[in-house]
Amino acid sequence: KIERNLSPLTLKSYSYDLFQFIDWHKHTKQLKIHQKSVLNYFDYLQEDAHLSPRSILRKYASIRQFLLYLNEEHNVHEKFFRFHGLKFQTPVTLPKVLSLNEVKKLIQATENNCTMSPTPYQYALAFRDHLIIELLFCLGLRISEVTKLHISDYCPEETSILIHAKRSKERLLYISTPSIHEQLDLWIHTIRPILVKSASDFLFLNRFGNQLSIYAIEDIYKKYQKLSNINPLSTPHYLRHTFATHLLNNGASLRDVQEILGHKNIGTTQIYTEVSLKRKQNVFEKYNARNSLF
Repeated sequence: KIERNLSPLTLKSYSYDLFQFIDWHKHTKQLKIHQKSVLNYFDYLQEDAHLSPRSILRKYASIRQFLLYLNEEHNVHEKFFRFHGLKFQTPVTLPKVLSLNEVKKLIQATENNCTMSPTPYQYALAFRDHLIIELLFCLGLRISEVTKLHISDYCPEETSILIHAKRSKERLLYISTPSIHEQLDLWIHTIRPILVKSASDFLFLNRFGNQLSIYAIEDIYKKYQKLSNINPLSTPHYLRHTFATHLLNNGASLRDVQEILGHKNIGTTQIYTEVSLKRKQNVFEKYNARNSLF
């Protein structure tokens, strides 16, 4: 928390990893943590728990940091690891995206729910859900970034909104869709007060007037995913991937996309070029020698 400024969610995940690690030692009646027990634990994660390389790599990071802390702060003088995190290299997988037709069906499902809401309170809930789905796609936000939005982050004069990203970083985004700008104004000044009268400045609140959690947004997405009958394996992050892919398809530069998404490294953004079929199509049509061979 102090040295690396990690987010509360990351700290919670690391803590969970450590408790699992300790519980496994208790369950297997290993009373001491040492080099062999650590190796056995990671063998268990690979062979018996069948965790993905990405999940194991995170546990490696959290446990390794904890054991380094023990060595540095408590003079343990124990070499706990005789293997390296490269053992758990994560496979490079392409970002999963939705088709534009699926995105349209998803948004239409939220609009239909607004139309069918029988009371002002239920309409306010439906409108909140609709606006969350819209912002996830039109700005390519992470769900954690949606939960951190404040009313004061929105500037109607410039149609911009300040995003609070990972590691306390911020970025300013422009809302290019006029209808969403109008919906934000309507939500803040008219509909949000119907949902809950709260002194909280958070843009999106739950029924009790508290900050909406990432799990609540996942549930909201799941609800409309089913109503719209789109890819049942999709998650809210698919909207961010779809947003980024279409920016590239429509001619945006990698640097621009990197800045908009808030990626620290352009290598993270580079992966979207792999799913940008339109860009590949243009290259093939323009430069492939086979097109003009005969």
